[in-house]
Amino acid sequence: MANKHRHKPRPLFAEIRKRAKKAGQMPGTPTYTGDKSTTLPTITVLNYNVDHCELKKGHQLDEVLDTTLVNGITWVNLDGLSDTALVSNLAKRFHLHPLTVEDILNVDQRPKVEEFEGYVFITLKILMAEDNLTPASTKQLSLILGKDFVISFQETNSTIFDAFLSRIQVDPNQRVRQQGSDYLAYRLIDIVVDQYFVVLETLGDQIEILEQRIITNATPKNARTIYRVKQDLLVLRKAIWPMREALGHLMHGEDNLITKFTRVYLRDVYDHTLQAIDALETFRDMLASMLDMYLSSLTNRMNEIMKTLTIITTIFIPITSIASIYGMNFANMPGLQWRYGFTGVMIVMVLIAILMMIYFRKMKWV
Repeated sequence: MANKHRHKPRPLFAEIRKRAKKAGQMPGTPTYTGDKSTTLPTITVLNYNVDHCELKKGHQLDEVLDTTLVNGITWVNLDGLSDTALVSNLAKRFHLHPLTVEDILNVDQRPKVEEFEGYVFITLKILMAEDNLTPASTKQLSLILGKDFVISFQETNSTIFDAFLSRIQVDPNQRVRQQGSDYLAYRLIDIVVDQYFVVLETLGDQIEILEQRIITNATPKNARTIYRVKQDLLVLRKAIWPMREALGHLMHGEDNLITKFTRVYLRDVYDHTLQAIDALETFRDMLASMLDMYLSSLTNRMNEIMKTLTIITTIFIPITSIASIYGMNFANMPGLQWRYGFTGVMIVMVLIAILMMIYFRKMKWV
């Protein structure tokens, strides 16, 4: 699995390639820029108020979205954007601008908020991290906030809203059942932001483990892991940082679709986003420190190796000199005919080595 993702193009380069494919097209052209899928898109329609809740799910727009909806809030969720005709038909049903449809299908949008006549268009990123080997990835979520409806366009099939959907159906006392469409949009945004902390926790655990490995035994594999985690941080930063600006627009915008009641809750999501940004900055500083620590560890290890080799070389210099002198081919040399000559020379060599080691220890070189 690790090899599968090792050669994955960087997010910035992949985004540029996808945008290059749209060069020359007319503004508002509905072109899907994500990965093609053979799975049929799924449409989920939830119509509810305080006393009523009805859920419909299917693959055809006409079979799940009709004109018999009761008074209340309608939430339409589309999982999968590969069927551009389906997206266009759904957009026509709710009178969405062609530029909105283009941005929905262009899944490399920066998180943002745009106001149109009759609705607010919100784009944000859903973060995903399956395991420690799989790089963090993002999937686009587009929200259309209208007077009595919310439409969510998810890039792929996701279970992120399943628990929330079940609670709406089961518990009529849910606050979302008593509020307007703006509160529903807030809850969807809040769920996405909460998922940020799940991914950040996973990434933080990886960084802590990596830090311990570098401290105990730095290896080239640690360096590769550092650069992979830095890639993950780049992906997360591109998804989370623009959320601050988008949420600020929702809190302070003049659009009357968002009530004063909901703006208070949006402020809470804004604070959570700032916490996620602070965590990102902390992780980035930790990775920079770990990279410096890794490089310092390599330098210290090289210094230790060089010191060991230098000590060995220094010890053998006088020993080699003695052996070289007595290796000369002369007939008359002192000690050549001595009975204990070889033993004496070996003792001298050993004494030299011992005395040099004692000196090195005294000087604290070893």
